Amino acid sequence: MTISPLSSREEEVVQSRLLQPLECFLFGEDPQAGLEKLQQGSASSQLCGRVFKEGETVYSCRDCAIDPTCVLCMDCFQDSVHKGHRYKMHASSGGGFCDCGDLEAWKTGPCSFQSLGISDDTKERLNRLVIGVATISVLLRYATDLLVWEESYELAAELQPRVKEDTYYCVLYNDEHHSYDHVIYTLQRSVQCDHSEAHTHTALIDKEGRRAVKRGKLRSCQQAKDLIRSHSEHISLQPLRVEILHSAVMAHQSFAMRLGTWFQQIIGYSVGFRQVFCQVALEPSSEGDQPSLISRLMLHDSRLYKGARKFIHELIFCSLLMETEYKRRFAIEFTKHYKQLQKDYTLDDHERSISITALSVQIFTVPTLARQLIEEGNVIKVIVDTVMELLSEHLDANHRFHFQGYNSDKFFRIQVIFHDLRYILISKPSLWTEELRTQFLEGFRVFLGLLHCMQGMEEVKRQFGQHIEVEPEWEAGFSIQRQLRHILVMFQDWCSSDETVLLLSFRECHRALMRCNNQPFQSEATDYYMCKHILHVSPYKVSQEPVSIHLPISRALAGLYVQLCYTGAVRRLHEFMDPSCDFTWFAEHPLRCVVLAAQVSAEMWRRNGLSLVSQVYYYHDVKCRDEMYDKDVIMLQIAASKMDPNHFIMLILQRFELFDVFNGSLASKDQELLKQWNRLTEEMLYLLIIIVGERYVPGISHVTKEDVTMREVIHLLCIQPMAHSSLVKGLPENSHETGLETVIPKVATFKKPGVSGHGLYEVKKECLPEFNPFFFHYSKSQHSKAEDAQKKRRTQEGSDKALRPPVPPPFCPAFSSIVHLLCCDILIHILRRVLQRAVEDRATYWTEAMIQRSLHLIGQGLLEEKAQLGASTVEQVTFDFSLKARTIGSEHSKSVFHLLSKMTALPSLEAQKDMIKWTLQMFEMVKCLREKSSPAASMSVEQTKPEEIVPDKDKAERKRKAEAAKLHRQKIMAQMSAMQKNFIESHKMLYDNMPETVLRHFPYIFSHLCVAVGPQRGSTPAEREVLTCILCQEEQEVQARSPAMVLTACVQRSTVLTQCRGKTLANNETMYPLFMPPDLAVGTHTGSCGHVMHATCWQKYFEAVQNTTRNRLHAELIIDLENGEYMCPLCKSLCNTVVPLIPLEPLTLNYENAELVGQLLTLPRWIQILSARIKGLKSYLLIFRRKYSDSIAEMLVVCATTVHRVGLQTGPNELCPAVPVMSWNTCAFTIQAIENLLQEEDKTLFGSLQNRQLAGLKAVVQFSATQRLKSSQAVIQKHFTDMLGALLPTMSSESTPSILEVDFFHLLVGLVLAIPALYQEEAVDLQPSAVSSAYNHLYILHLVTMAHVVQVLLSSTDDTAVFGGEEGQAERAAVELYAAVSQYVSGSSVADRVRRGVTPFLRCAALFFNCLTGVPPPEELSSTTVTSQGQMEALCSYLALPCDVFQLFQEHRGTVFPLLQRWCGHPAVTKALKGEMQTISYPRKRNRLIELPEDYSALLNQASHFQCPNSTDDERKHPTLCLFCGTILCSQSTCCHSQLDGEEVGACTAHAATCGAGVGMFLRIRECEMVLMASKTRGSTYPAPYLDDYGETDPQLGRGNPLHLCPERYRKLHQLWQQHCILEEIARSLEVVNVMFAFEWQML
Repeated sequence: MTISPLSSREEEVVQSRLLQPLECFLFGEDPQAGLEKLQQGSASSQLCGRVFKEGETVYSCRDCAIDPTCVLCMDCFQDSVHKGHRYKMHASSGGGFCDCGDLEAWKTGPCSFQSLGISDDTKERLNRLVIGVATISVLLRYATDLLVWEESYELAAELQPRVKEDTYYCVLYNDEHHSYDHVIYTLQRSVQCDHSEAHTHTALIDKEGRRAVKRGKLRSCQQAKDLIRSHSEHISLQPLRVEILHSAVMAHQSFAMRLGTWFQQIIGYSVGFRQVFCQVALEPSSEGDQPSLISRLMLHDSRLYKGARKFIHELIFCSLLMETEYKRRFAIEFTKHYKQLQKDYTLDDHERSISITALSVQIFTVPTLARQLIEEGNVIKVIVDTVMELLSEHLDANHRFHFQGYNSDKFFRIQVIFHDLRYILISKPSLWTEELRTQFLEGFRVFLGLLHCMQGMEEVKRQFGQHIEVEPEWEAGFSIQRQLRHILVMFQDWCSSDETVLLLSFRECHRALMRCNNQPFQSEATDYYMCKHILHVSPYKVSQEPVSIHLPISRALAGLYVQLCYTGAVRRLHEFMDPSCDFTWFAEHPLRCVVLAAQVSAEMWRRNGLSLVSQVYYYHDVKCRDEMYDKDVIMLQIAASKMDPNHFIMLILQRFELFDVFNGSLASKDQELLKQWNRLTEEMLYLLIIIVGERYVPGISHVTKEDVTMREVIHLLCIQPMAHSSLVKGLPENSHETGLETVIPKVATFKKPGVSGHGLYEVKKECLPEFNPFFFHYSKSQHSKAEDAQKKRRTQEGSDKALRPPVPPPFCPAFSSIVHLLCCDILIHILRRVLQRAVEDRATYWTEAMIQRSLHLIGQGLLEEKAQLGASTVEQVTFDFSLKARTIGSEHSKSVFHLLSKMTALPSLEAQKDMIKWTLQMFEMVKCLREKSSPAASMSVEQTKPEEIVPDKDKAERKRKAEAAKLHRQKIMAQMSAMQKNFIESHKMLYDNMPETVLRHFPYIFSHLCVAVGPQRGSTPAEREVLTCILCQEEQEVQARSPAMVLTACVQRSTVLTQCRGKTLANNETMYPLFMPPDLAVGTHTGSCGHVMHATCWQKYFEAVQNTTRNRLHAELIIDLENGEYMCPLCKSLCNTVVPLIPLEPLTLNYENAELVGQLLTLPRWIQILSARIKGLKSYLLIFRRKYSDSIAEMLVVCATTVHRVGLQTGPNELCPAVPVMSWNTCAFTIQAIENLLQEEDKTLFGSLQNRQLAGLKAVVQFSATQRLKSSQAVIQKHFTDMLGALLPTMSSESTPSILEVDFFHLLVGLVLAIPALYQEEAVDLQPSAVSSAYNHLYILHLVTMAHVVQVLLSSTDDTAVFGGEEGQAERAAVELYAAVSQYVSGSSVADRVRRGVTPFLRCAALFFNCLTGVPPPEELSSTTVTSQGQMEALCSYLALPCDVFQLFQEHRGTVFPLLQRWCGHPAVTKALKGEMQTISYPRKRNRLIELPEDYSALLNQASHFQCPNSTDDERKHPTLCLFCGTILCSQSTCCHSQLDGEEVGACTAHAATCGAGVGMFLRIRECEMVLMASKTRGSTYPAPYLDDYGETDPQLGRGNPLHLCPERYRKLHQLWQQHCILEEIARSLEVVNVMFAFEWQML
């Protein structure tokens, strides 16, 4: 057996000599016949069992799945009912398998398979196959022995070869410590191989897990081993794993691996074989000390190489996990060895996806299995004990965790074990057995032991004097906390499902808390006095004593107590607990934690560094708060419900270290200390607001989980409108469902996204009264944003700015006493003190935030009193907040009510004035309710001052002023509007002569002026064009002799119009670039952003950009400096040249002379004169005429050289004969691209272009017309002669193409722009006269149009009746053409087809002559109301063509028919008519991006069936779809690399070079992400055009919601391509992103 993958010949030998005999022995007959008999009555399992590869897309149904781990493969999902449900999709990490068919995984629609029974006949046949047990037993034991082989083992005698060879293999194993480069380096120096061979070895080692790198005698292999270990140890402290194996061992191991595939085949034949295999695998060994075969393989898993692991895991998947009974037995085996497997995994360096421990998700998530494992194996205890044993090294002397200096990799692997605990608890039981209760409580007790080690861990102490030197470790503790948060919730859910379990769990938790050695009080209790109340408590200062933020047992106890209240089991609590529990003790640690956060906020712990700030941040953050901060608040609420309200608030004051501040007249001149007191007072008042007001917890008040989610969503949306993903991030994670989908429609309206951005939810107006400005889940920034947003909204609505406290739901009975905090003496005292300081206006002793919180507390008290008075009589209501607030303090100070009344006049509290007014109104409302209920009640309250009516007066005055200001603004706007209209009327001519509208609104007298070609040509309007340079801001008129003004421009190759995608133009083709093929395979497009600069300004800017950009990191990814690229200074568009602005020459025809000339200069005569002139030409060099300034001449060369270099992908060479041709070609192609875009968007030919497009187009046409002056006129004349040969065969040569092989618009542009060169004589600067130019243009257009008409007819597929196509029949073809034209002018199919075919050509010609001559077009070409027939007539009129183009053939009959003979007699035409040559049909088809499916899952399905053409392995691929042609490519994979211009590139780069001329637009299907490519080195990502139901894209399928195609966004992508803006988009996106690490786009 060889060590490399088996060749087909070797595979045949293995099959015939080894596997075929085994199958014969197994079946007892010919295997094929036996298999057919076996399969007659049997069928595949009910389970799908497809094993997922890494990156494969899997689906989970949110409506039907029992838990999120239940997934479907692509094929099962497509065939299931879940496709119409709320599903999620994500990429598999590999190793799992499809749950289709598993009845325990789905509520409904479990599978698409149908389970078939096994016939009696088959059962009898299976009984005859008992021999299979022995066979499989022997083979599996053989495979197991070979796979768990150690280097020191010896082969059994029966396995030894007959002749023992001295041949060994040096085998190198994969690890995760050494990089690719390290291994390649080591191999090159150890086994003397080249880089390519070393790279191959390394790739296969990484893929399979091991590779034999040397074959030879034992000594040479030992030397190689020593060298490999030595070299690798130099690089990394850990050497590579190398073993020396005898060739016989390698051969047996290779066969054992091959047996794995054979086992899977055999198991797949029938259920019986699978059961036999399972029985053999799980059967205990006959040798007492040996476990079962499957256990041996599991226990050796971490020592096996990657290929062997995959073999074992796949065997387990297709056998043991497919049979319910054997799955149960395997689960018991797995649990028995669980601790050892996890220990091995923590020491392993391979990923979890290829570890046997990853199988836990397949076992522990099955509800029945999980409960059975708890009952029989107490799996909860096993898992927690495993964690504790692995974390025991981090325990300190107090038996608490301390993670300073921990190993992050090992710690991460230990954390993974917590996932298994989640899996076990994922489905709570509906029916409890006594055994389940016992074992669960035992597991819970052990779990509390883990929490015991976390309670009070990593205590911190406030740093005084100097800053802390070393930041303490804190991430490890919080990472465990994040892992535990779901587990804690699950434990509480399990406990709440059984009343007895819940009560016993609460008792166990209470005992665990009592056992904690971080007891809250170390000193004797002291008495504290305030307002005649005494608090007996031990002194403790958070700012001086150690304090910990980790209190999991206290918080678990709070969670369980809430569950007791929610389920009603609290009524039995006295049966299990001592009624005299000290709840002050319970609340102590959570209160310390809250105070710590408050002191950190007050910047008292600055010297403790960022670690503490980070801990407090996560304490409040959405990722941790539900099992940290929220539970601390609940515990404080529990204590508040059990304690005397005055004592509770005194305790809070004591722990906030504010007791003395509020108990006497404590004063200080230390400003820092005053700031701390003020900040702590704010935080203390905020905590009281929370304790009294935060009731949205099931069990604390009568609310549901949906109510809780609804409130969270409302408060998030009160900050600002949010996308769905932002809402999800703002809500706590839930193990399965948050109910968000049902909540959102009730509280928010959805605003759909446009072509960019995402959909937003806005809170409904009716939900705004629930807004609480002191919502306890707001961060500081969120609180500020929400407050500002709501005040702004209320101002816009004309309401006051008072942000009232919302009316909360009533407390449950167990918590109802909390409300008495609001009316207790201590709180009234605190409020009086705070308001007193504000009224006295002692600036350093109060803040506006304190007043705001005090007003909120007063509002809460008044709302509570109002609610109680509304529900009961006044005699029954004991809540007397309003009475106490009106009572004068004992120190002869004013009452709270009186102080509020005085505060309305304070200018420093202007922002709170509306809130104060509302509070006073509430006082009056409560007073009225009390007096109405008991009018005789005598209350000692102060009389309301007259100032109380002031607020209404102020409000009326403000309203009057606002109305007056509004009327004043309306009056001014009306005056401005009238002045504007008057100005427009007075300067109407000025508006009519603006450049954008002059073509449509100029009042022409003669209709024949709207003709651009021929003797009736209109005059070029004489316009002064004064432009402003965007760099120096100076104005300049565009003149021929002035310094050059230039437009920024970008020249690029384009396949936008191609008719044969993928075709490339070779530089050595004889026809191109002089003759553009009609398929427009690759054109050269020149676009401009329309911004103007002086040429000198541009040169300075360009040099500056070159100098500064060279020093920028990865600048080559953004702009290509070597090819002259730069960013437009104004709009940051990508540019690579400039186009000089050439002024239009005013030209006026003498129409009488033109008419006289026309009588003599007919088409035959013109051809005759032209031929004579061409024959009389001499070769000479002509120096550039001084018609234009040197600056313009220089810019002409710059632009022409760039067009030539980019278009032909060649080096810059301004003397190349192709330079002028490429200038004409880019002019023609740019016009064709614009015409195609206008036609596709159904816009008018004129008047629809943006100013920048129009300016750029005119500049390109004028540049192309002028550029010939910088070239050798002999070259231009030669080009003209060659091009004319395509129309006049008498001038053609052998290389002249037929009329079917030429794009006639490119030919028209070339001929029109080149013909002036015929008038040049040696040393004489002659120009054709206006009349000569008119007739030159006219006859060239006539000739080209007629040739194009014939081209259209010849290219039609069904014109054999018109053209026979045989040689010698050209004359007959011409006659029949003429007959067809005269017969069908009324609208025959041929005439219509020709008309449609030539229309794009005529539209392009109209654009060209308009830009060339400046003659304005008819209004019909700018109107959307004109019919297509009317536009055709206007088009022909503008181009001096007959309305029916067929009339040209009649007008020039004598000239054209001889030409027709030559045109149709060309050999290429004959071949085309015979169907031997492909032709282009007209009008050309418009290219569009490929059609994408509406549902993204269809694309994923397509990708799942994608097979890489160059690879047969099952490694993860990145299927990438080209949106130009629809080809699916294998991206980012070495298997599909190819050579491009001598450089290795990826599949996408190579494809883009042929499909898009270097430009590419790809969709990475599995990542749901677009990639735009501009060259081998540049690209950028772009959002995919697929959105979920919430109007958001989903890159990397992170959220996994169903995605649907957004037509608007796909249209935008299409426009991006059609408008040649892909390069610009890439440059802009890269400019915005700071590229730190270069991405190798060429490898995509």
